[in-house]
Amino acid sequence: MLKTRIITALLLLGGLLAAVFLLPALGWLLFCAVLGALAAWEWGGLSRFATPLRAVYALAIAATCLLLGGMAGLGGNTGMPAVLWLPYALAALFWLLCVPFWLRAKWQLGRGAAAVVVGIVVLVPPALALAHLRELGPWLLLAALAVCWVADIAAYFAGRRFGRRKLAPAISPGKTWEGAWGAVAGVLVYGLSALWLLFAPAASGLLAVVPALLLLTALSIIGDLFESLLKRQAGIKDSGSLLPGHGGILDRIDSLTSTLPLLGLAALWFAR
Repeated sequence: MLKTRIITALLLLGGLLAAVFLLPALGWLLFCAVLGALAAWEWGGLSRFATPLRAVYALAIAATCLLLGGMAGLGGNTGMPAVLWLPYALAALFWLLCVPFWLRAKWQLGRGAAAVVVGIVVLVPPALALAHLRELGPWLLLAALAVCWVADIAAYFAGRRFGRRKLAPAISPGKTWEGAWGAVAGVLVYGLSALWLLFAPAASGLLAVVPALLLLTALSIIGDLFESLLKRQAGIKDSGSLLPGHGGILDRIDSLTSTLPLLGLAALWFAR
């Protein structure tokens, strides 16, 4: 299993790097829309949608990403980036204010209008943020993605080595507080090192970004736990089987769904 996971991860990384650096703006926006559609298909499975509805929902998510991305100018044409404020803000409010209570109360997603609306909030903003951050620079996008990658890897190894106290045993029994603290340490080391190497800011400048790094780490964990809860309630281990050794698309982007919209908000704020 570990060998399969490593091979799949390397293939995914190679494909992602090729897409990030080689695709034109419109091609990358299409890539993000397709990714959103695949995730939406799996979301339909978590929501117990009938197969025809799953297909319609996936196409609708892709069309929404293309429409909003095109309006914002992410396909290479002129546009209005301000269009992105609303989806990013809705996603931020959802992850910061709603999901912590959702996890605590263990609300059911259901299969009706609520599942449709929540899926839009969960899936469309991160797809737009992928396109948006790459528009600002491929290395900026990879640096943003690496926050979640580092958090996941650090949490895994810290949890394996030091894990004792369960973080959320009723949601994801394998996650521990020690793993969460490992994620915090990993992201802080990565984020502060990257900023120091790239920009050489003063110590006060480095300290100023610590709260943002802590928030992103917490959100990456929350995104992971949220998908774990939905899978547990749906009675499935993985959101899909598209990625050997890793499960489905949602299993790979769960942390990104909660962090990318806030990074997109930050990009809009600093670009004003």
